[in-house]
Amino acid sequence: MKEVDFEGGRKLPLVEEFYTVQGEGYHSGKPAYFIRLGGCDVGCRWCDAKFTWKAEQFPLVDAEKIVAAAASCEAQAIVVTGGEPLKYPMGVLTEGLHKAGLEIFLETSGTYPMSGEFDWVCLSPKRQRPPLDSMCEVADELKVIVESADDFEWAEQCARRVGDKCMLYLQPEWSRYDEVVGDIVEFVKKNPRWNISLQAHKFMRIP
Repeated sequence: MKEVDFEGGRKLPLVEEFYTVQGEGYHSGKPAYFIRLGGCDVGCRWCDAKFTWKAEQFPLVDAEKIVAAAASCEAQAIVVTGGEPLKYPMGVLTEGLHKAGLEIFLETSGTYPMSGEFDWVCLSPKRQRPPLDSMCEVADELKVIVESADDFEWAEQCARRVGDKCMLYLQPEWSRYDEVVGDIVEFVKKNPRWNISLQAHKFMRIP
């Protein structure tokens, strides 16, 4: 990506905004307004948002406009996702959303340092680019994607890096759901600090 001036986070590469129900993790089932930003360099082969990877394909939008759109929605919770949101300064966006009285949840791979103020941090770490120690320390929720039994050891490695109060989730990779869900069930039964996250929005056929 060529050098772009994000004006300290006052402009952000906006992919889409939409109101739906959170389908994953701790806040599953909660109505939420999603702000999806473009740009990701982690490169998960099973990513269901590969269309977001090249940030230059998306318009730079004023953070104030993003806040205004979110504040006009009935949702009380905002999910900032991507792509990888922490590629960009998040302070302007989160300050504006908080001033509007909104609760803000972050979805991140943890490969970039924290910026902005979030009410909940969901860390979804990837083997090919492990998360920073600083991001493990602030995670409220650890969500590890499982596509084979080999991922359980990776999940445990990540769990050892987060705080004691961090919620732990294993989530079947969607295209491998039938192959791995049984193993995940047995794993969490033997290791009850872990919980199962399902992509409920896909079962409900909603965005």
